[in-house]
Amino acid sequence: MEKKKLGIGVIGCGRVAPYHFNAINAIDRCELVALCDADKNRLEEAGKEQKVTLYDDYEKMLKDPNVDVVSVCTPHGSHAKHAIMAAKAGKHIITEKPMAMNVKDADEMISEAEKNKVRLFVIKQNRYNPPIVKLKEAVDKGRFGKMVLLNTTVFWTRSQDYFDMDKWRGTTSDDGGVMMNQASHHIDLLHWLGGDVKSVFAYGDTRTHDLEVEDTAVAVLKFKSGAMGVIQGTTCAFPKNLEGSVTVLGETGSVKVGGFAVNKVDTWEFKDQAQGDEWVKQMKTEPPTVYGFGHQELYRELVDAIIDGKDAMMTGDEGRKSLELIMAIYESIKTGKEVTL
Repeated sequence: MEKKKLGIGVIGCGRVAPYHFNAINAIDRCELVALCDADKNRLEEAGKEQKVTLYDDYEKMLKDPNVDVVSVCTPHGSHAKHAIMAAKAGKHIITEKPMAMNVKDADEMISEAEKNKVRLFVIKQNRYNPPIVKLKEAVDKGRFGKMVLLNTTVFWTRSQDYFDMDKWRGTTSDDGGVMMNQASHHIDLLHWLGGDVKSVFAYGDTRTHDLEVEDTAVAVLKFKSGAMGVIQGTTCAFPKNLEGSVTVLGETGSVKVGGFAVNKVDTWEFKDQAQGDEWVKQMKTEPPTVYGFGHQELYRELVDAIIDGKDAMMTGDEGRKSLELIMAIYESIKTGKEVTL
């Protein structure tokens, strides 16, 4: 008999975990059945609200027959390890960004999932923002004509206290800087909208924080289509998150999706108007934080893929693409040279 509801076990009960709890609890065909965290205080605190089985040993949670899917919400440097362990245990995986800290580990995650016949999904919740969905539709319909320039801007603020709350934050091995962490969703969008990237040149620096990694970086891209691109990212914006935007310019169209979390349409102009354009121009969501509302849609897609066999957008292969670009950005920052992908 086919399973009608998926049991989700979450490893890592930190800052992002509640967004997963809320998303899981909102979807009919999945349920939160287990939590795991090595920090017993953090685990017990999460367990007070989520009445599920608690584990301080990940291997024990992987043996729980009620866990069909493992949601990886641990520090970034542990994503690959925990995903690979889940795959070997026969569990499907959904992992927070970045899926891994390097392309080699991402490839191993993809390989182990295929080998063990489980599905691997990567959290890129901004792809599900309504304004971004409409922008992608416009790109796919060719409404921009020849692509000219794509830009993403992440002007956010993160205090030193934010980085000091956990030892792994702001480290090269377990976190990564603004490009790997805060701007990774936006870099994913730029790649998704603009297509494959030919080369990148980047600068990065640590301007106002005490970190191992960059808090500010810029990158210039050449897309294989011939279009150019620019990425700007910082966690030094004063005094609050100012902008998280994506702009696409083409010979017959200009669109900017802005707000602080790619949550509102700032510009929507095309040479040939289409039905619904006036409605799209007014499109705006009001997420309480930069995380937005996309986790719920991603879990819905996960359920449809695993239970019904439907295609999914955010597979491991798809998550790998933006990671490869981010690693090329870091190589360029390190070497001071243009890097070809």
